[in-house]
Amino acid sequence: MADKPSARSAHHDLQASGPDGIRNVVLVGPSAAGKTTLLETLLATAGAIPRVGSVVDGSTVCDFEDSERTHGRSMGLAVAPVRHKGTKINFVDTPGYADFVGELRAGLRAADSALFVVAANEGVDHATTGLWHECAEVAMPRAVVVTKLDHARADYPGVLAQVQAAFGEKVLPVYLPVHEDGALVGLRGLISGKDLEDEAAERRGALIEGIIEESEDETLMDRYLGGEEIGADVLVADLERAMERASFHPVVPVCATTAVGCAELLDLVVDGFPPPSTHPSPEVFLPSGAAAEPLTCDPGGPLVAEVVKTTSDPYVGRVSLARVFSGTLDADSPVHVSGHFSSFFGAGSGHDDHDDDERVGSLSYPFGQHQEPAKRVVAGDIAVIGKLGRAETGDTLSAVDEPRVLRPWNLPQPLHPVAIEATTKSDEDKLSTALGRLAAEDPSLRIFNDPETHQLVLWTMGEAHAEAALERLRDRFGVSVDTVEVVVPLRETFGGKATALGRHVKQSGGHGQYAVCEIEVEPLPQGAGFEFAERVVGGAVPKQFIPSVEKGVRAQMERGVRNGYPVVDIRVTLTGGKAHSVDSSDMAFQSAGALALREAANATSIVMLEPYDEIAVTVPDAMVGTVMSDLSARRGRPLGTDQEGDRAIIRAHVPARELTHYAVDLRSSTHGSGSFTRRFDHYEPMSEDLARSVTSRS
Repeated sequence: MADKPSARSAHHDLQASGPDGIRNVVLVGPSAAGKTTLLETLLATAGAIPRVGSVVDGSTVCDFEDSERTHGRSMGLAVAPVRHKGTKINFVDTPGYADFVGELRAGLRAADSALFVVAANEGVDHATTGLWHECAEVAMPRAVVVTKLDHARADYPGVLAQVQAAFGEKVLPVYLPVHEDGALVGLRGLISGKDLEDEAAERRGALIEGIIEESEDETLMDRYLGGEEIGADVLVADLERAMERASFHPVVPVCATTAVGCAELLDLVVDGFPPPSTHPSPEVFLPSGAAAEPLTCDPGGPLVAEVVKTTSDPYVGRVSLARVFSGTLDADSPVHVSGHFSSFFGAGSGHDDHDDDERVGSLSYPFGQHQEPAKRVVAGDIAVIGKLGRAETGDTLSAVDEPRVLRPWNLPQPLHPVAIEATTKSDEDKLSTALGRLAAEDPSLRIFNDPETHQLVLWTMGEAHAEAALERLRDRFGVSVDTVEVVVPLRETFGGKATALGRHVKQSGGHGQYAVCEIEVEPLPQGAGFEFAERVVGGAVPKQFIPSVEKGVRAQMERGVRNGYPVVDIRVTLTGGKAHSVDSSDMAFQSAGALALREAANATSIVMLEPYDEIAVTVPDAMVGTVMSDLSARRGRPLGTDQEGDRAIIRAHVPARELTHYAVDLRSSTHGSGSFTRRFDHYEPMSEDLARSVTSRS
């Protein structure tokens, strides 16, 4: 998103006069479905670029990051607008790989409708179904685009049947491919088609009935069944209304390599896709948390926009890609920046709440990594804003005198931890600032400084997400890090009762130190915590020093008594001791209490405890056996299974150390169809063999 001159065709004016002249369309689909290549061909068809770029040689408009060119796949959302039939279409390209679902959800927020891309040689798999559910979760209007029709294994009828079986009977083609001598030469339209062959006529009848069923005109079906010819303009209008409700999904076959179907797809976007003014705006609040008046997509309304992507450019600073939901954004104007992730998602979001007034720097329209200067951007449009120093992805921009906060889109939970260490002292000095910028760009990345293990842990969506984050640290911010094994915090507890004497006596002339205490230690049930009691008789330990003994015991519990892990679930009873009228002190009895606990540990067995998480794994019914077997191998204990449609939710207790790579392993074993959540539940004793292996590494 660096500020570079655009390579687009100069005759395309990107200024929109109002929301009705805009279509914001996100491309969604699995990796290798051909989204980026399709977008290249749409850009060329609309005259926005002189020639189609290639993913292979890294010349596409939207895959412009070095890492995207290296790996040959999209890793972040990008925007490329075109004009077609007088309407501005903002195409939003998103990654299809599951690790980058955070970018997909940001793209869904920026758009008002979607092109759901399915390859004719691949069909519908679990990953495709998961992406469809992502769209359904936000009620995104969408059409299905079947690509790669020229592939040797392309099977359009078969893939169409798969799509309809997976996504419902209201997924219906509006065009059919036309072949001559085995080659795709064009499309046949079904809405206005006449003199169609039997199969095409049958398809047209099903399409018209499907559209009419969604019509608000209750007489239309009777008129159609009575033989009345329904005009194409009526059908197109009803198609748009049905798409607005996300209850009808037209299908268009397209061949990106020959551009067959691209003009028809652009026509459908302009004529049948809803404009921003009909798409519901996000829920809006005041910075205080109170509900605010709902937004309308009105250029004359109060300014409310949302940052959907942030990039920290080494030359121009922080660059923000924003969708304007209300009002008009002017260059060089003041705005209020509100980030309230913690208010919506809790303190664990990794993003502190902030409210700041800033001034818009440069204002421009995005075209991949290039930008076209803009003086003002109206409601419904997408723009790039330069030099908002405090704005992060997900933040709300609003008028200074009328600040507002939009409810952020639902963030995915990063469940793949990667522990890192700076490679050199120079890297260590720059690491904190670089990570702060990285977190501002990517809300699906959580940065955690573990106060117990003293590790710096990046919580990511998976290996590809982690790799991309580390590459950005190195290439964009000049910080090299090494990955190390993630340490799981353990606990210690007493395996039986023990008594001990703690004697802290130092008398070598002058004021000395004298404290003796006798304690009993006994284990408590799991989760009971720590209890301290005293049964001192006759003032053997003066009352003012009893809290000192407890303080010393607690301090030693934090340091551990055998392997350096905190001690939990014990009761310590002070039974006796000795004091000196001059040399006894608070610090002396603290030291004696700590020494007594260590001595007690030597008199009995110490049990190592490991954390167990409660997880909920969601998979298709066919995958339940695979998941259950894997959980058993991870020492997990199933708690039960619930049903949600055609998917099962398996709940289990699993040792946290067995979940370090579970996000990656689950995706692999379920072919991308499985997901899970986790939360800490309790600690349990480790087996002696496992405890010894852990101890040997401590």
